[in-house]
Amino acid sequence: MIDIDTLPPLSAFPHVVPVEIRFNDIDILGHVNNTVYFSFYDTGKAWFFNKIVDWDIDWKTVETVIANVECTYLSPLMFGEDIVVGTMCEELHDRSFHILQVLADAKTGVIKSACRSVMVSFDPATQKSAPMPARWRRALERSIADNRLRTSNR
Repeated sequence: MIDIDTLPPLSAFPHVVPVEIRFNDIDILGHVNNTVYFSFYDTGKAWFFNKIVDWDIDWKTVETVIANVECTYLSPLMFGEDIVVGTMCEELHDRSFHILQVLADAKTGVIKSACRSVMVSFDPATQKSAPMPARWRRALERSIADNRLRTSNR
């Protein structure tokens, strides 16, 4: 479970990108449908991965899959709001890593939702988890080290 009392502020997230709320994302009450949040989080993950690696990602090659994802909704996202998704890698293991993300108001930094994903290295041939490729491990280790450096300098 995501502990909302210990969530880092938006400023602690090393990678932040805007997300656009589209007309078809909202429901009859005028707020973003809960299922759309996962699309926003996926966008944040894609840009985060693209930023931390030093190679061109082949998006057609499956190297990781989501083993678990949890989302906490704190307040609704409304059409017309300027929203950003913040992303960081918080844990790294032999075959998996944990990504923490938030959706927040771009102007105030107020967090509206939080998401934690467990990503597992995956071998499509065997359909089983696999040891994490060295290049991914290096990229994720760098991102964690960069994040620790960022937070220690605040």
